[in-house]
Amino acid sequence: MVGTIELNQRQEKILAIVKENGPITGEHIADQLNLTRATLRPDLAILTMAGFLEARPRVGYFYTGKNGSQLLSEKVKKIRVHEYASLPVVVSASNSVYDAICTMFLEDVGTLFVIDKHKHLVGVLSRKDLLRASMGKQEIHQIPVNIIMTRMPNITVCKKEDLLIDVALKLMEKQIDSIPVVKETSMDDVFEVIGRVTKTNMTKALVDIACDNLDLQ
Repeated sequence: MVGTIELNQRQEKILAIVKENGPITGEHIADQLNLTRATLRPDLAILTMAGFLEARPRVGYFYTGKNGSQLLSEKVKKIRVHEYASLPVVVSASNSVYDAICTMFLEDVGTLFVIDKHKHLVGVLSRKDLLRASMGKQEIHQIPVNIIMTRMPNITVCKKEDLLIDVALKLMEKQIDSIPVVKETSMDDVFEVIGRVTKTNMTKALVDIACDNLDLQ
């Protein structure tokens, strides 16, 4: 077992050979194992893609010196927001609290993003915001969401090129369910919403990474 990735016996032998003799060509590895190069090709591909080995043309294979935990950590730190972001769910700033509650229920989300007539992000609505507004004898059909929303610039945002791990840290730090993915406009500090990152997106990323590791076992 190497870190979190379980290698088969032949892959362990390949790693041992490369550690001791690297750089070494695939042909020389095959000779030491009394196997053909074609037989070893899938194992070498797996070890290279997983990050245990590096391959250099006309030179051979090198051992990276990294264990499974290090490789998993490196993989997590390379994931970008755009790989897991989902579509945003928005409401207009002029919509009523009642409209927002209906949208949240129908879309089955915990956060709504509020946009103005130019489709720029102006606010965020959480379940708590809508629950608070619906308590008592307030006329939720008449109250616009811009009265109760969290406004810019007090909104945590991210961009599609950001690292997903950084957004995860923001979710935990702010104790929120969702962060809007935005792109800049021609105006300073004015953004267009193009996506969202939620705790569900984070869970999917974690499951995908785990499944990738299982595929290597």
